[in-house]
Amino acid sequence: MTTNSIATMSDTELIGATARAAGDERRITTELLALLAELDARRLYLGEGCSSLFTYCTKVLHFSEHAAYHRIETARAARFFPVILEMIADGSITTTTVGLLRPHLTAENRRRLLGEACHKTRREVEQQVAALAPKPHVALLVRRLPESRLSGKARDVKQDGNVALAGAMLDVARPEATPQEASGFDATPLEAPVQGASALRVSKRETPSPDPRSTIAPLATDRYLLRITLSAEGHANLRRAQSLIRRTVPNGDPAAVVERALALFVAHLERQKAALTSRPITSTQKRIRGASSRHIPASVRREVWSRDGGRCAFVGPHGRCTETGRLEFHHVVPFARCGDATTNNIALRCRAHNAHEGEACFGIRGRAGA
Repeated sequence: MTTNSIATMSDTELIGATARAAGDERRITTELLALLAELDARRLYLGEGCSSLFTYCTKVLHFSEHAAYHRIETARAARFFPVILEMIADGSITTTTVGLLRPHLTAENRRRLLGEACHKTRREVEQQVAALAPKPHVALLVRRLPESRLSGKARDVKQDGNVALAGAMLDVARPEATPQEASGFDATPLEAPVQGASALRVSKRETPSPDPRSTIAPLATDRYLLRITLSAEGHANLRRAQSLIRRTVPNGDPAAVVERALALFVAHLERQKAALTSRPITSTQKRIRGASSRHIPASVRREVWSRDGGRCAFVGPHGRCTETGRLEFHHVVPFARCGDATTNNIALRCRAHNAHEGEACFGIRGRAGA
């Protein structure tokens, strides 16, 4: 197959060829994992001049560190639980899923845990892991970042000839290094019999994160770790909010401040986007607009938002779109073709599907407001 032959495919042929290629990739990945597992068991990487399987994968096979990590984790787990290869071959799970579940897999729970993880996103699997092994509540901490950790306008502010830091980190924990941050892995293959989850762990040397990236991670089913970097203005607002809330929250808990601020902000955004309010304007109070107006009444926006569940309502061959962000109110019969702004003619669409339907209707790109 060449680039030219792909360009001449019909839409149906292209979709079919893509699905077949994805299936072929899963099949080849499954074969690769089985080969890596056997190569690891025989320690053949040593004869190739590599001290570990990780080094062999990155230096000889030229995988990225991230890809090497997940393939090694999955290959080693598959040696004990062959069902993993079957599930990867049919697309039920991914190597990322196996990497997250591997420390918790045992001979007794493997089918249940892997079955619960079928077709789940990384975030959903992280929730599953948090339910399996809840982490303790973390101590709250607000600290100033070193100058070298800040960038751009947030780096420094000149005051009286001195450099004052203009950023602070709202830090509720120090997360463990991610696979991408791990610098290496041991070369010891897993040859011992399965003895619970400990037999499946790979030791790794962890290094601190190179930059203060935002982090949201589940600690348990009902608790999350939030780690963000604030500007000087944001930090000042946080401190001010802590002072004002101390009457009801004596210790000025930043988590309480953030939760209450988010509740107010979400309510504000819902009023703006979906006209959600506890006191809707009655029909006698509404301003009459001309029939040529594109205005969608607040009552219609509220009904449509509730009916569509705050989610894109576009339905394709494989089901409904799951997007809940960048939502727009879409005219089923386009406004340009005399479509009314009624509940039956308005539906939620994500920006991409709104534009897609406008393009399909008018034959040009960029008609997101159709």
